Amino acid sequence: MNYTLNQLQIFLKIVQTQSVTKASEELHLTQPAVSIQLKNFQDQFDIPLTEIIGRKMYITDFGQEIAQAAESILQQVHAINYKTSAFKGQLSGRLKISVVSTGKYVMPYFLTHFMKEHSAVELLMDVTNKNKVIESLTNNEVDFALVSILPKNLKVEKLDLLQNKLYLIGNGQTEFKKRSNLQETFQDLPLIFREKGSGTRQTMEQFITNNELSVLKKMELTSNEAVKQAVLAGLGYSIMPLIGIKNELHNQELQIIPLKGFPIKTTWSLIWLSGKKHSPISLALLEHLESEKSNIVDDKFSWYEQY
Repeated sequence: MNYTLNQLQIFLKIVQTQSVTKASEELHLTQPAVSIQLKNFQDQFDIPLTEIIGRKMYITDFGQEIAQAAESILQQVHAINYKTSAFKGQLSGRLKISVVSTGKYVMPYFLTHFMKEHSAVELLMDVTNKNKVIESLTNNEVDFALVSILPKNLKVEKLDLLQNKLYLIGNGQTEFKKRSNLQETFQDLPLIFREKGSGTRQTMEQFITNNELSVLKKMELTSNEAVKQAVLAGLGYSIMPLIGIKNELHNQELQIIPLKGFPIKTTWSLIWLSGKKHSPISLALLEHLESEKSNIVDDKFSWYEQY
């Protein structure tokens, strides 16, 4: 046997995602590179690790056992790295954060300096929709979550980071005909929605309900990026967070539709389970953010105040 840690990591990711393509995306590798490493790893065993039926990959029982062993080995490697860093007096370990999809435009800026200062800390940041973020937090699988709408049925503590502003957005080339009131404006407006479970979708539906609007639902898409591309293509309008459309507004590819009631304002908050016993890394991050968040907002989000 002459397998490498890299091969173990790749095989484990393939098992977790059930797909070479998805594994390559999550590992930021090309699909051919992952396929080659999988073949080289498989060649070291006389028993198949995977099998292809039709176009779908299945992990064999033997493959599942090898994946469990690989996970255990990789955990031990991480433990060795952490102990080495700790012995040298460095803050070390894993920091796990679950972030709602639009939060990918926010959270990295609040982490950059902290991660540079603590190079032995490993960041695991999962970007997904609000329902899955709250599920991860509820199951205590993460240290923190970044949301723009606080969960109603979960006791959490929070640190507010940045105001979230949502506007009605249209293609930059489209001539918008404003009607006399919101009801008339929205009546024939083709709206593009996020999927159910999205915080943006929840905010959008709450606005529609509060203003008793009758809307024409054009389509439903599963990410803010997909919604943005649909609006850019002229397929309709949407209510979108300002944070994710900076470049498109600057290039006049998108336009903010001036209407009463906008922007809709919520708050980006870092939340954690009430009473959670924080690790030294988590405590250090909270201390960093409490002291530096105003400077980060001024430095990285000054453009935000123009709107």
